[in-house]
Amino acid sequence: MRIMTTIGDTAEVTFEQAWNEWHTDRERYYGGPLGWVSITGLHWLTEEFETVADLPGRWRADADAAYIDGIDGTERLEPAEGAPGLLVEDGDRRIEVIRRTGSVALRVHDPKSPHLEHYNGIPTYAPSERWRVSGTFTPYEDPRTVTTGAVVEGLEHHHTAVGVIDFELAGTALQLVAFGRPTGESHVLFTDATSGVTTYPACRSLSVPVPDADGTVTLDFNRASNLPCSFTDYATCPVAPAENRLPVAVEAGEKNPR
Repeated sequence: MRIMTTIGDTAEVTFEQAWNEWHTDRERYYGGPLGWVSITGLHWLTEEFETVADLPGRWRADADAAYIDGIDGTERLEPAEGAPGLLVEDGDRRIEVIRRTGSVALRVHDPKSPHLEHYNGIPTYAPSERWRVSGTFTPYEDPRTVTTGAVVEGLEHHHTAVGVIDFELAGTALQLVAFGRPTGESHVLFTDATSGVTTYPACRSLSVPVPDADGTVTLDFNRASNLPCSFTDYATCPVAPAENRLPVAVEAGEKNPR
């Protein structure tokens, strides 16, 4: 079977070629000079000014903002809860200021990180069309908040659940709770029987396209993706919700890189 996928305006590529491009982009993203693998530390701030590791200036935080003393032009930052951090330049490095479960932390991205020297890409299962399956998306009448834990003890993540996806794998009827995105697409966080064996224990993520008018969606588990926490100890990723722990082995997508 030949699955055709449109890339750009005109070029058509096969299922395998499209997957290879996706995989190459993923490896480039994580292994970039200031990407997730480059992170060398995660430092939580207190309400008192203090020096942090070998970073310039002094830092503190409260419920409103992070405050910096000693870095010209940067005195106050207001990182949003759960959002990508705000960046402060420090030579070649970037200090990422994040807020998680009310607390503020600094992540240090360093292009000279020793972790980058040992980065060998992302191991995967071989792509196979048998792991592309159709499902049916059923929206909730109203979105629901689903709270999950995180790989960092004491942190929580609050997700907007927009509905469920029913599908079958290997003859087993399964269901996943889908979390919404502003684009109308959604994503799922899930574990399966490979989690902690060949894939990362906490969860993998799968993007889900906008459903057809009748609710049909395609789940391509070949693109089941690692979260940043599988590459670094300095991420604060969520774990999968209890509803999304699949009893089957999804031998597709990305494997544990460590």
